[in-house]
Amino acid sequence: MKCKIKKEDMVKVIAGDDKGKVGKVLAVYPKRSLVVVEGCKLVKKAIKPTDDNPKGGHIQKEMPMHISNVKKEKE
Repeated sequence: MKCKIKKEDMVKVIAGDDKGKVGKVLAVYPKRSLVVVEGCKLVKKAIKPTDDNPKGGHIQKEMPMHISNVKKEKE
């Protein structure tokens, strides 16, 4: 599938919980028709303790959303 939205583009979310937000595209997955938008569809993820992070805890990260839920902003 050919995508008109590319990495680093500014997009506006037109559907879902984050409707109306504007953000930069961090990643595009054209075969699955998904995009990751900065600051949108945030989830809290539990992480196990590691050598880098001995306490573990929770982090917030962006999850992919369907490409039809975003619209490219005018430059």
